[in-house]
Amino acid sequence: MSRRRNNGILFFLVMLFASDWSAAQISYSITEEADKGTVVGNLAKDLNVNVRDLQTRNLNIVSGHSKKYLEANFKTGELHVNDRIDREELCLNTIKCTLNLEAILSDPVVHKRIEVLINDVNDNAPVFAEELFSLNIYESSPAGERFLLPLAVDADSGSNSVKTYKLSVNEYFSLDVQSGGEHSVSAELLLLKALDREKQATINLKLTALDGGRPPLSGSVQIIIHIIDANDNTPSFSRTLYKARVTENAPVGFQIIQLNATDLDEGENAKRVYSFVKRANFNPSDIFFINEETGDISVKSELDYEAQSKFEIHVQVTDKGASPRRSNGKLLIEVVDVNDNTPEIVVTALMNPVKEDAEIGSVVALVTVTDKDGGKNGQARCKLVGSTPFKLNSNYKSYYSLVVDGPLDREAHATYNLTIIANDDGVPSLSSTTVINVQISDVNDNAPHFLDSVINIYVKENSPVGASIFTISAVDADKIENARVTYYIEDDNKNIPVTSFININSDNGEIITLQSFNYEELKTFQFKVKATDCGVPPLSSNVTVNVCILDENDNNPTILAPYSELGSVNSETIPYSAEAGYFVAKIRAVDADSGYNALLSYHLSEPKGNNLFRIGTSTGEIRTKRRMSDNDLKTHHLLVLVSDNGEPSLSATVSIDVMVVESTADVQTQFRHVSKKEDNFSDLNLYLLISIVSVSVIFLLSLISLIAVRCHRTDSDFSRYSAPMITTHPDGSWSYSKATQQYDVCFSSDTLKSDVVVFPAPFPPVDAELISINGNDTFTRTQTLPNTEK
Repeated sequence: MSRRRNNGILFFLVMLFASDWSAAQISYSITEEADKGTVVGNLAKDLNVNVRDLQTRNLNIVSGHSKKYLEANFKTGELHVNDRIDREELCLNTIKCTLNLEAILSDPVVHKRIEVLINDVNDNAPVFAEELFSLNIYESSPAGERFLLPLAVDADSGSNSVKTYKLSVNEYFSLDVQSGGEHSVSAELLLLKALDREKQATINLKLTALDGGRPPLSGSVQIIIHIIDANDNTPSFSRTLYKARVTENAPVGFQIIQLNATDLDEGENAKRVYSFVKRANFNPSDIFFINEETGDISVKSELDYEAQSKFEIHVQVTDKGASPRRSNGKLLIEVVDVNDNTPEIVVTALMNPVKEDAEIGSVVALVTVTDKDGGKNGQARCKLVGSTPFKLNSNYKSYYSLVVDGPLDREAHATYNLTIIANDDGVPSLSSTTVINVQISDVNDNAPHFLDSVINIYVKENSPVGASIFTISAVDADKIENARVTYYIEDDNKNIPVTSFININSDNGEIITLQSFNYEELKTFQFKVKATDCGVPPLSSNVTVNVCILDENDNNPTILAPYSELGSVNSETIPYSAEAGYFVAKIRAVDADSGYNALLSYHLSEPKGNNLFRIGTSTGEIRTKRRMSDNDLKTHHLLVLVSDNGEPSLSATVSIDVMVVESTADVQTQFRHVSKKEDNFSDLNLYLLISIVSVSVIFLLSLISLIAVRCHRTDSDFSRYSAPMITTHPDGSWSYSKATQQYDVCFSSDTLKSDVVVFPAPFPPVDAELISINGNDTFTRTQTLPNTEK
């Protein structure tokens, strides 16, 4: 009962193994020398794939041979002959000849092993190594004595190999054909009757070898037999067939076996000499050594199980008689395998370089492991060493696929050196290592990157047109076209046409000016630069650029009223009794520049010998330095120079004639503040009226301008025209910044020596104060009316 159960389990395992084998491979057969285009089999049917899907799924037929013997037809799905197939070239001296192929489909990945059996055709005739064979036979040789004949070689195998021999018709000899089963067919010459040398000394025969083909092919050799009169006893071996085993790593000189032969003769005729018989192309003396006297056979050169696992050796023993006699024997030596060959790793690359966006499971290469040893010594397996985004999948026996097993990033790792180790099952186990270099190709997965989110550029006003003011650079972690960056200006400011001011070189990011800037008109503006790579699809990023215009000293100081009228004669009068420090006049000037370029200083030039007046360097006030004397002139010509602090300094001048009068009653000034009211309508009242009317007109114009500007103002952070204003520095100078000059002017009721304060039309803001300076240099503040517009 138990034995029957064990037999059932064994039968189940055999059937399971057979089903796995058939599912793992496809088997075809074809005869050698088949015409090109001969159909081997229907791949599409056996792979269970629609013919139209073969090309879309990228069918790939891989073999380990240098020639492409078989090829797939994507239109019909058939596997056909592509090149001449010569079985003898592929599998010499091999009973079974196969072509092993690998069929690979993608999307999804399918691997199938294809085994094509190459059937032999009878295309080679038997061939003898010798054209003429000589044989010496003693006339005393008894009937029935045998003589070894030459061996024919046929490159074909199986039934097409040498199957029999034929001998030409004669009266003395017949042919004994010996079929050794798995061994080669040999023929011996059989003596039928005693020879008579005196009757016939030489016999010529023809030996013909026939193969088993249909029709059979043949080859022949001429045999010349020389009849020798001598020794009548032939040495004989103790056995007709000797067998021995030797390991392939046996050292030179290692004794394998000893042959033994006997001879019934005596003396020299009984002494034996052992030797090898060369058969066809094989000479045993190249590998083994035979002791002529003792018959010991030993190793002469290195043995290699992988090159040849067994040897069929014909030996001969000859006596030393005057007419030597000989007999033949056969020795089979089996070479025992040892684990002396490391596994060999063969890599067939399918995809190198690998795109960094390759999907998991994509096949990168096919890996085949072979070992020339036999048995367990030739069974090998391999594995991938280290932690990488790749892995080895076992396809069939020693066939593997190297596939992607994780995300790839070329910017992190541009190349991988994958180490594969193969080990066999021998004792001790041998291993080999190979390194596969896998390159990762770039895809456009990185946008250009600016080092700064905001870039500030400072440009001097009046810079030449076409000047380079800055070079913007963005970096891209990709390479080649994916990393080549082009630059563009994004002009999204409707109020400021940035592209009319500047241009950018799309290749190197250099920004150049298209016009000269004027600080007084435009102080700053903003735009964005977009960097785009040349990948598919392209990626981009942008950066905000702020351009600040730096002021240059390009505006001369401007003298304000009442001394600013061109061609007018400016004059002032002072009484002769004026004390030192008497206030004569005050010069006011503004500069359209800003900062130190608008910081003004006043200087006075008098005729030589006249040291009567001085001027405040920062205030512009002209006062007397001392009392008058009789030697002083009645009229003094003063030249006032107003200079800014720019580099180089710019200036303006004004001339004032100061006249000296005898009494204060003769002093006539315009718009002087009188300490006492007059009852009648004097000239002073007329001047005050004119001043009030002028101020009202200027105020009205300023109000209209303010409304117009407010209606066109935007909320942009960077406006083309910044707010114009006049500021008073601590040292008394004024700075001004606006090309279009609209002022609110406030006069005091004093003379022309009073201060004038000027504000641009939109200024001052709500609830601001007007500042005036009276003749005594005392500051007073006057509150303006609230502005209802915010």
